[in-house]
Amino acid sequence: MLAIIGGSGLTQLSNLNITRRQVVRTPYGEPSGALTFGTIEGREVVFLARHGYGHTIPPHEVNYRANIWALHAENALDVVSIASVGGIRADLVPGTLALPDQIIDYTHGRDQTFSDQTYRSVTHIDFTYPYSDAMRKRLHRAAATAGVPLVDGGTYAATQGPRLETAAEINRLERDGADMVGMTGMPEAALARELGLSYAAVAVVVNYAAGRGASAAGVRLEEINAVSQAAMARVRKVLDSLLILDAD
Repeated sequence: MLAIIGGSGLTQLSNLNITRRQVVRTPYGEPSGALTFGTIEGREVVFLARHGYGHTIPPHEVNYRANIWALHAENALDVVSIASVGGIRADLVPGTLALPDQIIDYTHGRDQTFSDQTYRSVTHIDFTYPYSDAMRKRLHRAAATAGVPLVDGGTYAATQGPRLETAAEINRLERDGADMVGMTGMPEAALARELGLSYAAVAVVVNYAAGRGASAAGVRLEEINAVSQAAMARVRKVLDSLLILDAD
């Protein structure tokens, strides 16, 4: 079963035919909300809003472990994460959809692993390539089939939030090799890898990163929502296409 984790701008899926909602208890506390089960193009999916269905949970307080554990416990095998980002690389302009293939983690103080006193098992994972290559290929094919432009590749810088970055911080991220910046990419990807889930992310560029393009004098927060809503309509087309192709 495919799991979809919605980020900022995607707290619900209008193309999801809902069949049930289920509260899942985990050893790591409460997920961001009840899991929403349903079908898209006749295929069963489960949806979870990362920030809660009222968008009330900031990035640094998301219970990533509970979210990933709950999806795994309900037999999700594949996970598509939808994440809003700021574009650092010149071609990643607002409205662009991208399929990152690398991560640099700048977060701190988050529960990063299931290997603790609760799980009672040390798990070393190979994280050379943090996203599932198979899942990325499926998403790339789905976007091409749907006629939705999707930038293939890029390094996602995961920052702590909830504040946006300074222009100097973005300059540093660029020197480090980052192409885009967001606040939720980690530890979500690593936790999914620990549980053996096939995980990939669709990054939705909703603004130029600080000091770049139209954000040279400051990020225009009031413009982000309009960009996000238009881009999320294309994300839904990609998801529709993914599930149609999976049915073939």
